[in-house]
Order: sequence, then structure tokens, then C-alpha cells
Amino acid sequence: MRTRDISPALDDSEFHRLLETLPAGAYTCDADGLITYFNAHAIELWGRAPKLNDPIDRFCGSFRLFAADGTPIPHAECWMAWALRTEKALNGLEIVIERPDGQRRTVLAHANPIRDGSGKVLGAVNVLVDITDRKHAEDAWKTADRSKNEFLATLAHELRNPLAPIRNAVQILNREDALAPESQWALSAIERQVRQMARLIDDLVDAARITSNRLELRRERVELAAVLRSAIETSGTLLKAGGQEFTVVLPDAPIRLDADPIRLAQAVSNLLNNAAKYTERGGRIWLIAERGGDDAVISVRDTGVGIPAAVLPHVFEMFAQGEQTRGRALGGLGIGLALVKRLVEMHGGTVHAESAGQDMGSTFVIRLPAAAEVSPGSQPEPDGLGRMSPPSLRMLIVDDNRDAADSLAMLLRTTGNEIRTAYDGLEALEVASEFRPEVVLLDIGLPKIDGHEVAQRLRREAWGQGMCLIAITGWSEESDRARSRAAGFDHHLVKPLDTGHLAQLLGSVERSARS
Repeated sequence: MRTRDISPALDDSEFHRLLETLPAGAYTCDADGLITYFNAHAIELWGRAPKLNDPIDRFCGSFRLFAADGTPIPHAECWMAWALRTEKALNGLEIVIERPDGQRRTVLAHANPIRDGSGKVLGAVNVLVDITDRKHAEDAWKTADRSKNEFLATLAHELRNPLAPIRNAVQILNREDALAPESQWALSAIERQVRQMARLIDDLVDAARITSNRLELRRERVELAAVLRSAIETSGTLLKAGGQEFTVVLPDAPIRLDADPIRLAQAVSNLLNNAAKYTERGGRIWLIAERGGDDAVISVRDTGVGIPAAVLPHVFEMFAQGEQTRGRALGGLGIGLALVKRLVEMHGGTVHAESAGQDMGSTFVIRLPAAAEVSPGSQPEPDGLGRMSPPSLRMLIVDDNRDAADSLAMLLRTTGNEIRTAYDGLEALEVASEFRPEVVLLDIGLPKIDGHEVAQRLRREAWGQGMCLIAITGWSEESDRARSRAAGFDHHLVKPLDTGHLAQLLGSVERSARS
């Protein structure tokens, strides 16, 4: 609101009639802060009609005033007092008015000095725009958003729990040498579907992380080819099942990035999954990586169903799906590309989609800033975990889901480990005290006492300080990982377990124990 020049006094009838027409509370004060006029909307906001020119009601006619954070505001320090003292306008300040009946209204206050023709401040006018309903709607939206995120996290946890014993059972049966072809096919189908379900669960959780800005990166110096190989491995089952011709073109010279290798591989894997889903059997898919100036350029191209021009600008929006995909069994949740965009942008890069239209294939191009080159001697040597021999350790597996505990125990016994199991927190402490395991694979949500308390009690024992504690859980948020670290866990693994990753961890423990 602009400063108004009026003369010779504040009670100008034309000015007051103008204020009466405003769909907001409005009032004026003289240079000393005494209220000289207020409209009907101001009375509705204040819940009372103050006395004009009365020192009791200086600066504002409300009963009590509060800042947006709930801090009380004395009338002598309110926005009107500030405008009169500094002779400056103060617009759009969010404050809370409490009426005598205890009802509170949230308003945006706009206080502007009023000057005469010579520029002398005669007083000020204040307009109070009621935004209470809007604030209630925002609060309701925030509550609903929190509830949605909590629901998705809980759903993911509950879905991961039954997947764990299924994957363990598949791993056990895959070790059989003489399976009939039908059984081998059935196991392969189960494993593919478990992997697909696990990816969908991860997408659900990441959707909540995107909308609440809780995605985090763990950057390190990585080689692009290694990231792409990880992405190909993740998408390998879907690419093989699709029956397309898959071509990979990697750069001759290494390209290094400062990136989170897991999250970046996830972004590329999502693009490969999309290509496999929407390219018919016998079609072609290309993954091409190259240097483009100071950038690393990753292209995923296919000969699939393509993207209509009307859909193309929206493909990276959350839950966006073209109409042509609605009937496809592998249509997905419409989260994958939104996640790709967010992850690429968090790495300081860009991603865009190209397509000539329906049935003309599509291309997705990621550009990422390449890292400065370092001397070959400074590169870390491979740790050789992938070539380790099977570990042989004393391990305690604790899970209230008996199928999960027993199937994982059966799987780990096949590599020569000595295994004990427990199904609640107190039993875990009793078994650990007698068995003295080198490794404890410990669920968090246990009966009697939870996994965090079990870990803390184990760490308080002299014999428990050197053991390896691994959280095995369906909770995957960074806050969950932080709680695990605080409780004394060495590692936090999410169900269903990546058995290759677990084998690497156990191999490292075995080497440490035997050295």
C-alpha cells in the first residue's frame, strides 16, 4: 500500500468511506498512535470496538497480539508503532490477533505512514487482511502430507518384511543342483517379481522423500563406468526378460564424478527400466556414455512406444503417465522419472526427454559436471570384496518374523557359519550372553525390548564391544539410520536383503576376526 498524502487532518470523510469499502480490517492512528478511525471489518477481527483517541487503545484495537511463532507482541512494539516511529511502511507482516473471547485470527498487516503536503507524518493507516482460513488449510495440508509420508514409510516397512523370507527361500533353493526345469523357471519368476516389488517399495518411499525434500546424497569420487555397470546390474533382470537387443557404449577414457554412486546408479537404472518396459520384444535399447565438454553425458535411447508431444513436457512430473501406458502391466507408479530428475538436479546436472512421437522411440539425456582429473597414483585400489571366499562366523539372527529369521539362518549355514536364532529382544540378550557371536543380525521392531535397546545393552558388555552389529529392518529413512548408529550398530541394511552386500560385510568381518 502506498503512502497517502491527505490534508489537513486524518478524519477525512472521503478517505474513511474508501476504507469502509475494503474487504479487510482498516484503521488509522494519529502521530501518537491513538486510534482515530476503524471500519466494520476491523471490529470483526478485534472482537470489540475500541474507543477513539483513547490512550488505552494505542496502536491497535485488538485484545492481544502475537508473532507468527507465538511470541507475544506488546502493543507499543507492534507494526503500527514501528511505522510511526521510523516513518516507514511495513507491509505483509504475518501476525496473530487474539480477541477478548479467546478466538485467534491470523492476518497480514500493512502499516503505512500518512503525510501532509509538506511530508510531515500525521499518523498511519493499517490494513489487516484476514488469512485465517488459508492458514487452517495450509496446516491441514501439512498434517495430511505428514500422515501420507508416515503411511508410505509404514507401508514400505510392512511390505518389506514378507519379502525378506521369500528372497531368502529363493536363495536357498537356488543352491540345489538338480532342480527340474519347471522349478528353475518358478524360482526365476519369483526372484524377478521380488526384485520388482522391492523397486516399487523403494519408489514409494522416495516419492515421500521428494515431496518433503528429504532426499540426501553421499558424495564421493566415482568413475562413471562403474556407476553405469551398477545400474545395468540392477536392471539386468528386466532387460533380459524384455527380449530387446541391449547395446552399451562406454567412453574410452575414464570420466570421474563427485557423486553419490548409489543414487546416480538408481537414476540411470530407472531410465533403463523405463526403456525395457516400453520397448517391445525384439526392439533395441542403447546406453551411451561420453564426455561433452566439461560434462559427462549419459543417453538412454530405445525404439519403443515413444512419447506423444502433448505428454513430453510433463514426463518428469510426479505420477505423470501417458495415456498409452495405462493398460500396460509394467506401467509403474509414475514416480521413476520424477525421481530421476530430482537426483540429477541434486548432482548439479540436467535431464531432458526427446521423442518424435507415438511409436517412434524415446531418448533420455543426462548431463552431469565431470570432476577434475587426479593423478592415477591417487586412485583407490579395489578392495577385492567381490572375490572373497565364503565367510565362516558365529552369528546370531534376531527377528520376530520366524520365517525371516529361520530362512536367513538356513541360507547363512550353507556357507559354513555357526548360527543361532532368537525371536524377541530378551531372548536375543540371553542367547548372545551364552553364544558370544561375532556378528548379530538384529531386527529393530522386536517384542519385549526393541532392537535399539538390545544393541545398547550388548555394547555395554565387555564381550559385546567388538562384535559386529547389523540392523536388518524395513525402515529406510536417514533418521532410522541415524538412530541405528546412535544405538551402536555398525551397519543398517534394509529388507529384503541384498545378499551380495551382506556377503561383502561378513567377509570383511571374517578377515578382521582372523587377522
